[in-house]
This record gives sequence, structure tokens and C-alpha cells, in this order.
Amino acid sequence: MRLSSWFCGLAAALAIANAAAAAPAKPTIVLVHGAFADSSSWNGVAAELERDGYTIVAAANPLRGVASDAAYVAAVLKSVKGPVVLVGHSYGGAVISTAAASADNVKGLVYVDAFALDVGESAGDIGAKFPGATLGPALAPIPLSDGAVDLYVKPDQFAVVFAPDVPSDAARLAAIEQRPIAQAALGEKAAVAAWKTIPSWHIYGSKDMAIAPAAMAFMADRAHSRKTVVVPGGSHVTLISHPHEVAALIETAAAAP
Repeated sequence: MRLSSWFCGLAAALAIANAAAAAPAKPTIVLVHGAFADSSSWNGVAAELERDGYTIVAAANPLRGVASDAAYVAAVLKSVKGPVVLVGHSYGGAVISTAAASADNVKGLVYVDAFALDVGESAGDIGAKFPGATLGPALAPIPLSDGAVDLYVKPDQFAVVFAPDVPSDAARLAAIEQRPIAQAALGEKAAVAAWKTIPSWHIYGSKDMAIAPAAMAFMADRAHSRKTVVVPGGSHVTLISHPHEVAALIETAAAAP
């Protein structure tokens, strides 16, 4: 009887081991932040993904231009072994659409309050096509010595335009610590659109004042989004104000065949 129980236990252990070996490894999640931010904007999302067993890489987006930023992110992608779900917030969406085209390990794209640009299209073009966002008047230009211009969000407008659903202290610190984007980056036209060949998922807030929700609905539909989540009352930073919903959509993309 004891021998029989031992064999049954051994068989069960072997079955579990074989199932674990057969189960596909979870893809690595590569997170790309947007303008006026850094990778810490993903803190809440990353914590949920890590808890659920995902390996996470948060790429430091240079915010200098779509093509050059995408080249940097593509280099990060090529350093990752195995499949990747590539996630972009805001301007970072334009970057991932380009970066994924030169990497062969991206299995899915997730756009979080983000631009999913078509070839020959810029963030500025989308803004002009879908008016209603209030970001433009909130920007402060900083001329640089080489003739280029950097853009910041005016500190007193950051919480209003970007993060009205984030606790005031957190929004105030984000405004202080923001990283600028090159003005030219917002006018740079995309040369490729990886969402045409790679499945995509989209999430955005219904009260986004930096990118018009109608623009993001249009881009999601155009990309034949596998699933689109609209966060009721969500701002431009649903990754901060609604990390659970964002992480859940990323995991949906990661689990897709």
C-alpha cells in the first residue's frame, strides 16, 4: 500500500514537472514611457506585472525624435531573449510602432493613452485631425544653443492637462521632475507602422486632455485592436491612476496566441 502510494506520488510529481516544462515561458514586458515623464511612471503597472511573474524591462526613452528613439528601443528589444510584449505610453506609442518593425521578437503591442501613427503621419497631424486636446497651450518652449527647442508642460498646468485623477502631491512632484521632449519629435512623421503586422491592444481614458479620446478610438479601430479598453473618467496617465486596468490588458496581450 505504501509502495503504491509512493508510485502515485512520483507519477503526480512527474506530471506536474512535465506540465511545467511544456508550459510556454511568459513573454518579457518592455515598457516605454512618453513625453514629460520617465520610467517611474510605470511603477504601479510594473508592480502588478512583477507580482504575476513577468520579467519587466523599462526602457529609458530619449525623447529626441521618433526614428532615433525607436532605434534605441529596438536595441533594447534585441537584447531580450524570447518573445516580448512592447508597451508604449503617449508619445511612446509612436516609438514602439517604429521600434517593433526592426525587432523579430515582438509578439504584441499595447498602446496606453498613446499614438499609433501610420506611415507619413506625426503626432501633430493626429492632433490637428482630432481637435479638443488642451496640451498645446500648456507647453513651455525652451530654446537650446543648437537652435532646437525642448518642450515642458507648464508646472501649474501639469495636473490640469495630464493628471487630474492623480493625487495632488504626486502630480506636483511629476511636474517638477518631468523630462522634456524635443519639439521636432512631435512633428516627425513615422516611417513605419508595426501595428499593421503585429497584433495590438489599446487602453485610454475617456477624459484624456492631452490626446483627444476620439483620436485614440480612431487609431485603435484603424489598427484592428484585439481589445480596446476605455477607462471612464480616466486622464492621460491611466498607467498611474488605473494601473490595474493597464496591467490586466498587458497580461491579456501576453497570454494571446
